[in-house]
Amino acid sequence: MKRFLSLLVACGLATGLYAQYRTPLQDLDDSETVRALKEHVGYLSAAQTEGRKAGSEGEKMAAEYLEGVLKECGIDILSAGNEFRVAGADTLTSRNVVGYLQGWDKALNNRYIVVGARMDNLGMDTYLRDGEPVNRIYYGANGNASGMAMLLELARKLSYSRTLLRRSIVFVGFGASGETFAGAWHFLHGGFAADADKIDAMVNLDMLGTLSRGSLQVYTAGNEDLDALVRTLQGELLPVQADIAAQAPYPGDHVVFYDGEIPSALFSTGRYPEHGTGRDTIELIDFPGMEKELEYVYSFVQHLANGPKPLFRSDNAAKKDDGQKGVYAYADVDVKPTFLNSPDPSIFLERWVYPYLKYPQYAVENGIQGRVLVEFVVDEKGNVGNAEVVRGVHEALDAEALRVVAASPKWRPGRHHGKKVKVAVTVSVDFRLQKDKGKFGINGTVIK
Repeated sequence: MKRFLSLLVACGLATGLYAQYRTPLQDLDDSETVRALKEHVGYLSAAQTEGRKAGSEGEKMAAEYLEGVLKECGIDILSAGNEFRVAGADTLTSRNVVGYLQGWDKALNNRYIVVGARMDNLGMDTYLRDGEPVNRIYYGANGNASGMAMLLELARKLSYSRTLLRRSIVFVGFGASGETFAGAWHFLHGGFAADADKIDAMVNLDMLGTLSRGSLQVYTAGNEDLDALVRTLQGELLPVQADIAAQAPYPGDHVVFYDGEIPSALFSTGRYPEHGTGRDTIELIDFPGMEKELEYVYSFVQHLANGPKPLFRSDNAAKKDDGQKGVYAYADVDVKPTFLNSPDPSIFLERWVYPYLKYPQYAVENGIQGRVLVEFVVDEKGNVGNAEVVRGVHEALDAEALRVVAASPKWRPGRHHGKKVKVAVTVSVDFRLQKDKGKFGINGTVIK
């Protein structure tokens, strides 16, 4: 017998309210993550939540579910200031669910990466059939029970690896998104307003359940730093890769953060014909595909949480925080510094770093591998200096990456407004083990 009803929710036992809405979709061959995703989508898109219309009892049930599972995952719940009202023909009351996972780095854990997913959908309506009232429910399994399920499982994975996160992560279930993104607006300008200037990036998870029909898309509104991160992840061994979308598949809560000049990324599997209909049910969802997407989004958020300080730099804020004057971010200069006549830092890795790296014997013997992020400055004369590890793996690998980068030959300096300037560059140096021998990657790229 392959199907069974009683399972664990992602981070603990489902009890009480949640248990009565379990769905018989589980399969003995399912991974633990797929089982959890099914459990979440099954509850959130059940008939009992009545399509989760903004301000409805169904939306409130979804909020209580998110809060309960986040708590089980070890996420702190920020309860103050989450309820809000939306005025209109009928004033409605909604609320956000806000969870908090503190980063370990005292210098950065007061900076935040926001990960959000909308909770509400279209609700339900009633029509007459043969003179009898019939309820039509807009279940919203993909829109957006899939995004909420992704948020919960992402919270679980990040909670397990909290000791690896430099920045803090804020998880938000946005209420009343269908009411001109009211929940996102209230979060940014109400409940979290005092710390809004400390948000370094926002990730929006919306309609992620149809990978089998298309691809994982990420919309960044052309943000060069986020696009560079997507290109960096192309070199990682992930079960799926994201395609940068030229246009947003859907409007969403991320637009509120764009308006607040916060870099934001929308993840979605794109448009599907059942969107906004009563046929948006759990049978549509590609759960194994969602598990693959989860690995990608997890890696994406980890990179954001552990990126250099400041994570994104504008032309007005391109100076390094260590007191050095006149150091510009790589993305901000008119002419990039070049190595062997190439502005692509991967050439620096291929032609200099990897040929001269020596895999530390201790790391080989102990199976230590990973990606070391090294930041350095190319000055007005082309000299490389001020090299430092901004995200390490192990002291042995960190020291070796730093040694080779610091010994770099001269570059051709970058220019800004016609003048030679100091430019900060960050490269990722891969250490990989294969058949008990050290091997180096060839796909490290600049990330800012």
